[in-house]
Amino acid sequence: MTDQTSQTDQVLAEGVDEEPVESYRRLFTGRAYMFIAAIAFLYAAFHMAALNGLSVSGLIASPWSVQATIAERTTQEGFEDLRAALGPAGEEFSGNSMRRLMALAGEVAQTAPNADEITALMADIEIAQDEASELRRTARDIQSVWADRFFFLPTLPMEPWNFRMIHIAGALVLGFLLFASHSFPANAAPARDTKLVTYAAAALALPALVAAITTLGFIQYLGTDQVLEMGGRVLWMSMPEIPENFSAYDWVYGREIWWFGVPLLIATFGSIITGWFERRDRASFTASDIVLGFCAIIVALYLIPIYGTAARNAVGTPQVPIGVAFAATAGTALILELTRRVAGMALVVIAGIFLVYTFTAHLLPSILRVETPYTWQRFFGTVYSDVGILGTTTSVSSTYIILFIIFAAFLQASKVGDYFVNFAFAAAGRARGGPAKVAIFASGLMGMINGTSAGNVVATGSLTIPLMKKVGYKPKTAGAIEAAASTGGQIMPPIMGAGAFIMAEVTGIPYTEIAAAAIIPAILYFASIYFMVDFEAAKLGMRGMREDELPKFAKMVKQVYLFIPIIILIAALFMGYSVIRAGTLATVAAAMVSWLTPHRMGTRAIIKAFELAGIMSIQIIAVCAAAGIIVGVISLTGVGARFSNLLLDLAGVSQLLALFFAMCIAILLGMGMPTTAAYAVAAAVVAPGLVNLGIPLLTAHFFVFYFAVVSAITPPVALASYAAAGISGANAMETSVASFKIGITAFIVPFMFFYNAALLMDGTWFEVIRAGITATVGVFLLSAGVQGWFMGGPSAWFLRVGLIIAALFMIEGGLVTDLAGVGVAGGVYLIQRIFKPRPDVSIPVRGAD
Repeated sequence: MTDQTSQTDQVLAEGVDEEPVESYRRLFTGRAYMFIAAIAFLYAAFHMAALNGLSVSGLIASPWSVQATIAERTTQEGFEDLRAALGPAGEEFSGNSMRRLMALAGEVAQTAPNADEITALMADIEIAQDEASELRRTARDIQSVWADRFFFLPTLPMEPWNFRMIHIAGALVLGFLLFASHSFPANAAPARDTKLVTYAAAALALPALVAAITTLGFIQYLGTDQVLEMGGRVLWMSMPEIPENFSAYDWVYGREIWWFGVPLLIATFGSIITGWFERRDRASFTASDIVLGFCAIIVALYLIPIYGTAARNAVGTPQVPIGVAFAATAGTALILELTRRVAGMALVVIAGIFLVYTFTAHLLPSILRVETPYTWQRFFGTVYSDVGILGTTTSVSSTYIILFIIFAAFLQASKVGDYFVNFAFAAAGRARGGPAKVAIFASGLMGMINGTSAGNVVATGSLTIPLMKKVGYKPKTAGAIEAAASTGGQIMPPIMGAGAFIMAEVTGIPYTEIAAAAIIPAILYFASIYFMVDFEAAKLGMRGMREDELPKFAKMVKQVYLFIPIIILIAALFMGYSVIRAGTLATVAAAMVSWLTPHRMGTRAIIKAFELAGIMSIQIIAVCAAAGIIVGVISLTGVGARFSNLLLDLAGVSQLLALFFAMCIAILLGMGMPTTAAYAVAAAVVAPGLVNLGIPLLTAHFFVFYFAVVSAITPPVALASYAAAGISGANAMETSVASFKIGITAFIVPFMFFYNAALLMDGTWFEVIRAGITATVGVFLLSAGVQGWFMGGPSAWFLRVGLIIAALFMIEGGLVTDLAGVGVAGGVYLIQRIFKPRPDVSIPVRGAD
């Protein structure tokens, strides 16, 4: 991020699209960089190909497939022409069966005056059908031949569990090679000598190699005729005592323990520990991280073939193969270690608490207690399945999230982020406190495609925070405004960060409905931040930025075509295309739009975009997998259902109290966690309880999602505020308190759409419009009451109380309460205009003298 200042002192955003380099990320050069870049490119490109059903063999056969499609289209056109030629008989024909129509045509042609025409059309259809069948057959044969030649490439589309395991394994390999277990100093000080640790870490490759060779032996055995089958599926049995009928597997149990499981755990945990102490230059790989990446491959290499057998049916039962439990234990440890490196300790600690709870729940009292203790084998044999790590969170990260990360990377290549920020400066920079209002608009636009609150703060805050300080904002206030604005990007349609995709997966509600429902809450969020910022600027008497300090609005309008990819995304979603197809079309559009800019995307730029996407995806994939561990514990122990019962009990006393309790849990779970993980966990613990209260499914999940988002600005652990404090130079805790105050109005919004579902587009257009207008007025009044500035002047304390009361009246959304709120606000306005009480006025108190 740089502030470019020309002779006219014009502020221009440059580099907001540049990828921030974290202190713990390695910086490779030369061959090492090319190696990492190749892995990142292949990883992201693999996902794009897999999600769209592309493969090398399919691409080679595509010319024949396209011709077959054209021939099939000709057949369909002939179908319509033939039906028209049959006259009344064709009009009475229903359905789309070609065989039935051809039979009817043969009967009609015997007596029809246009028999020659009918016969000719029938012949053309038969020729087109034969041609289409031949082309399809040729395409399949060519695809089969090339699939055999590229046997080492996965067959697409893949079975979901296999796809997700490759998705996680690839992220682990790339993550361990790219992100160190420690941060690097700002200065380029040479790393201290840790040769002994490096040698110890390198030695751990031996047990990892033993586990790998054993796994290959298992795979080879599954391909022989020695295996048994039942119900058409290959059996895989791993038990201490094997029944005589299955004696072919009596060697498996011991082999899985001593030649696979134990060596794998030694290599995994040994490398994690040595990684904490091993030090090498920032441009070098470490032995421990290489072994960790190797272990990640071994876990996937074992689980994919074993889950392809009937052993998959044993997941979640005591009969699960012991090797699955060993692989899942190693995989869980790898996920938590990578999460620690890329997302900090908060999520790891929370996941650790849930893991400890699993094995101690039978000792705990009240709602936390479970009757039967869980064995290590049963739990870890369950957690690495679609109940936990391979469940909803990884399903979403392996499809929608990584697709939109690729989309964001393509947008970055065309410098759309720079344009968003400059457009915001041109549009809002002249208003009082201009840079703060720029931060609201720019952070909303950037956060929509960025995906993380803290990452958005780093991207836009490096420009907006110094400018806010320049026009008079205190450092803590400048950081707080940026943190609050950046957090709002997570609820900004149409992309809404990553959490909304998980909401669609969990609830089964189409993503388009969720995006539409988010429109008014997003407007209310940003309106509340805008009012708070505007009133703060008014109190401090701030000016806007001068004309010569800003980008030219006319020039920005000429580049409005840079919004085309996002417009295409929105249009495709609401035209009924799948999220994957819409995201793919938007990504292609981003590459095409770049040709209208100086940053044209050629082959090299496209490869670079895929590389960037692979690197950008590591954090969110690790976080989603770690959240899957927590969700797995909640599902296995049933603690979520017990919290639901607690909410029901509270609702018997007060529904508002139950909602307040749900809010506290959602915020508490979200503190220190990225939005995606915070929502995933809260959706498993809190949302079912809200649904049991009778709250509509979308409202319940949106309530939880909203508070999971604002947890990023809620003290004492507020990730977005901490990131902003690092840029502004203010105290982190003071910044988090200030951001909480600036976003305080946003904490009321979920209660608004709970009491008035029209705010989530649930109602008639009149109800939706009225609810939107009255809610915006309520947000305005609440902001005015909190800031103490109303209708052009400061307000006395009792008038501020009146404004807050008026705002609360407008929360419920009923006609009577809305009129009461407007009435109270009108009374406050008249008192302020007629009596003009001083802002510091107090009510005199006399004793009984």
